[in-house]
Amino acid sequence: MNTQDPSVGTYVFVFAVLLLLAALTTGIAYINLGPFNTVVALAIAAVKMCLVGLFFMHLWYSRGLARIVVLAGFFWLALMVSFTLADVFSRSWIKPPGP
Repeated sequence: MNTQDPSVGTYVFVFAVLLLLAALTTGIAYINLGPFNTVVALAIAAVKMCLVGLFFMHLWYSRGLARIVVLAGFFWLALMVSFTLADVFSRSWIKPPGP
């Protein structure tokens, strides 16, 4: 285990970036981007997730097993999402009967 701890300034900087990204998420919700509103919001959420994981969960400073566990979690998430999307895209829509 690495004994190097981040400074208080690092925590404050990451917290400020997270607040700015939260404000950006709120602001982008009021702009009509069509179907890209969800894409932009999810991209910002992914950046916030990475910041929280790297700095507040100390993954930036950890070695070995902790990083392997996180990578295994992301691999499992990608596997579940890909199987779900394969199932959704392989089905056809059922049209309701007309009048």
